[in-house]
Amino acid sequence: MPVKLQISQLRKSFGEGNQNQVLALDRVSMSVGKNEFVGLIGPSGSGKSSLLDILAGLSLPDTGEILMDGKSLLGRKGEVSYMPQSDVLFPWRTILDNVTIPMEVAGIPRKEARKEAMGLLPTFGLESFAESYPKMLSGGMRQRASFLRTFLCKKDMMLLDEPFGKLDALTRMQMQEWLLDMWQKFQHAVLFVTHDVEEAILLCDRIYVLSARPGRVLGEVEVNLPRPRTSVMSTNSDFIRLKRNLLEMLKEGTGH
Repeated sequence: MPVKLQISQLRKSFGEGNQNQVLALDRVSMSVGKNEFVGLIGPSGSGKSSLLDILAGLSLPDTGEILMDGKSLLGRKGEVSYMPQSDVLFPWRTILDNVTIPMEVAGIPRKEARKEAMGLLPTFGLESFAESYPKMLSGGMRQRASFLRTFLCKKDMMLLDEPFGKLDALTRMQMQEWLLDMWQKFQHAVLFVTHDVEEAILLCDRIYVLSARPGRVLGEVEVNLPRPRTSVMSTNSDFIRLKRNLLEMLKEGTGH
């Protein structure tokens, strides 16, 4: 599979002066293939969100290189689609006006942006909520709106930072299966951060495991489960074996 994103020997610290510096990421290397769904798991504080900030061009590493399609990504904003943990929808804007924000920023005329977004609302299950405000929607529906806004950035590399972490168990399961359907349909390259081992196995082609701070790559696990996948697969023996292996790696990485 052709490589879409290549991260090599990335190191990131915070704080000023040698005495006050905290090392967040240490020599992190990983890749995402074109149209591949790659997971990143690790304990809290292992630098997962810091890594996504660097990939999105919001901060710079101390050392290391990031290439996307063979070109440096360092410090370049707007090159990837980035969906943070919170849906960050503007409460004073309707769902339609929220999801068209990336197109407005890109200079696309409002009428054209709204027309394109309206055409996609049914695909994202939002056709009845175009003129609704975020407070009128459930958590799952707000996440769908946030995902549509991310999609409308029109980048073929997507960074998803625990997008379902704040949802209840049933809604989370529904959103996982919905995301799988969307990915099968549009085939973006995805780097997906999660704390949930089962979620990572259900969604991903490969999973990288980070250690406790400073985040180091402990290993990479191939998820050789057939697609399409559903939550029912979480009870089969191959799924359980993968879960056991990942949990053992995480335990090793925290020193417990």
